[in-house]
Amino acid sequence: MEQEQNNLETAGTPASESVQTTAAAEVTATVAEAPASKSSSETEQHFKKHYYQEVPATAHDDFDWSVDKRNVATYSADDRTKYSQVYDNTFRAISENELMSGNIVGITKTDVIINIGFKSDGLISLNEFRDNPGIRIGDMVEVMVVEKEDKGGHLHLSRKMARAARSWQQIVDFYKTGEVVTGTITSKTKGGLIVDVHGLETFLPGSQIDVKPVTDYDQYVGKTMDFKVVKINETIRNAVVSHKALIESDIEQQRSVIIGQLEKGQVLEGTVKNVTDFGAFIDLGGVDGLLYITDISWGRVTHPSEVLHNSQKLNVVVLDFDDEKKRISLGLKQLTPHPWDNLPETIGEGAKVKGKVVNIEDYGAFLEILPGVEGLVHVSEITWSSQPINAKEFFKLGEEHEAIIVTLDKDERKMSLSIKQLSADPWESIETRYPIDSRHPGVVKNITPYGVFVELETGIGGMIHISDLSWIKRFNHPSEFTKAGEKIDVIIMGIDKENRKLSLGHKQLEEDPWNAFESVFPIGSTHDGLVTRKDDKGASVQLQYGLEAYAPLRHLRKENGGNVEVEETLPFMIIEFDRNDKRILVSHSKVWEQVKNEEKEAVRRENESENEKTKKAVKNIQSKVEKPTLGDLGALASIKDKLKKAEEEGGEQN
Repeated sequence: MEQEQNNLETAGTPASESVQTTAAAEVTATVAEAPASKSSSETEQHFKKHYYQEVPATAHDDFDWSVDKRNVATYSADDRTKYSQVYDNTFRAISENELMSGNIVGITKTDVIINIGFKSDGLISLNEFRDNPGIRIGDMVEVMVVEKEDKGGHLHLSRKMARAARSWQQIVDFYKTGEVVTGTITSKTKGGLIVDVHGLETFLPGSQIDVKPVTDYDQYVGKTMDFKVVKINETIRNAVVSHKALIESDIEQQRSVIIGQLEKGQVLEGTVKNVTDFGAFIDLGGVDGLLYITDISWGRVTHPSEVLHNSQKLNVVVLDFDDEKKRISLGLKQLTPHPWDNLPETIGEGAKVKGKVVNIEDYGAFLEILPGVEGLVHVSEITWSSQPINAKEFFKLGEEHEAIIVTLDKDERKMSLSIKQLSADPWESIETRYPIDSRHPGVVKNITPYGVFVELETGIGGMIHISDLSWIKRFNHPSEFTKAGEKIDVIIMGIDKENRKLSLGHKQLEEDPWNAFESVFPIGSTHDGLVTRKDDKGASVQLQYGLEAYAPLRHLRKENGGNVEVEETLPFMIIEFDRNDKRILVSHSKVWEQVKNEEKEAVRRENESENEKTKKAVKNIQSKVEKPTLGDLGALASIKDKLKKAEEEGGEQN
């Protein structure tokens, strides 16, 4: 029969494939309807008798494929399309990942059978209904179409995926609308908590749990709370929720209500919420205000913690508020009168007061006489001395000083103080206390490039010029001679009472040694000297008695052609001595040049002595001989040659 069926399939043209398929189906149905008692041969004979006809090997163009075995025409193509569409419309059109409602039509030990109105029912594992163990046949559930036909040809549905998709869609809607959602905190994770919102896990950062810092996350696990979706990620379906946002929203509403009722000058009761370096935040019952450090007290406050502490209750006055920025400025000192408006009668010009140093500036220091009442001690009122004083060195914060009130202006709330006027002006009797040429001990207070300022007593001092420090040494800077804080003896050389200045000297304490130096270091004398410094123009040379001389560069050349170096001790010749300018010039080159010149002079003198002796000998001979003989003439010629030779040698040496 299989061979005959193949013959039928090969006998038709390609255009008759649908007819062949119909015939094959009919053959199959006929075979199925044949009695079981018939043998295969009888079935084959039955098929040949009713369906099979011998056909020639030619084309079947005249064969009517639309006629079935009962000699009845089949449906036309249009009818087939129409009836197929009618058939398909009896089922619901579905697509994968679509959410649909289905009816539970059966429950087995492992699966739940769901009818969604498709060609076939779908199966969902019973595990996906663990959260709803009371399901029954006939219940409606929402499912997702995973596959219309899986590998086994079954409709693949999922309730779990449907719940996740529906939950995510709800999360997105909540995010867009800002609606408050309810979730259960299931566990703790790094940096926050995991919250179950409608079956979807979301993240609650630790910073979004409360407006106050939270360190113990475990206390929130298992709690059901309200949240606001603050961030979503569509790609990975991740959402971030916040409980803090709801609290802040409530606070903001309360803030708007409270600010709407505020008035400047209104006194409110508040609680210190947080103390900072610049002030304190005061809780006014749902809204915070700032109490700035300068508004805490009429007196100076170094740090708000000196006056305030957390949880402290106090009354404050509203100084200002900003509706747009939602800021409230508060004051505490404004609840009490200003101290300047209630000054005691004892506070007046000329009164002696005591105050604490609360601020130091370059121009002076402020002393707090009473809380909120301050006076300025200008640098010019610290001491009677005309020498500039650094206020930051004289005053220290927190120290107490006595002073005299010089001026007082209550309207401007200004007060000037003086410390120096606590004592009499020492310059009034300066001539009797420090007469000219008197000697006094002092302390070096300041050093400048041109001199040293020495204080003899508080308010009395003067300057020692750099040239008056030493008779014999020259200093590039006074710091080479003394240091600040060292004690030094001085002599009064001049008094300028009007400008409050003294001219002081130090070298004048001793006699001028240059009178004696002139005889010890005459010009042309040679002395050993130590080269202490050297520059491009010459070198400084230390002589005896601490005396310092100077050698120009051209006088530093050595006999071997080199130059004198620092730390060398060599002989030097005095080439200039100026007593008035206290200046000595020396030369090392002159020393060895003089030695050479002396040697040449000694040779020249010796030659001259020999010549004189020869001349005398010739004269003696001439005086003894009256008539010369040939022998005498030869002797004379020999003597002349010797004289001539001696003269020539003497000329070369010179």
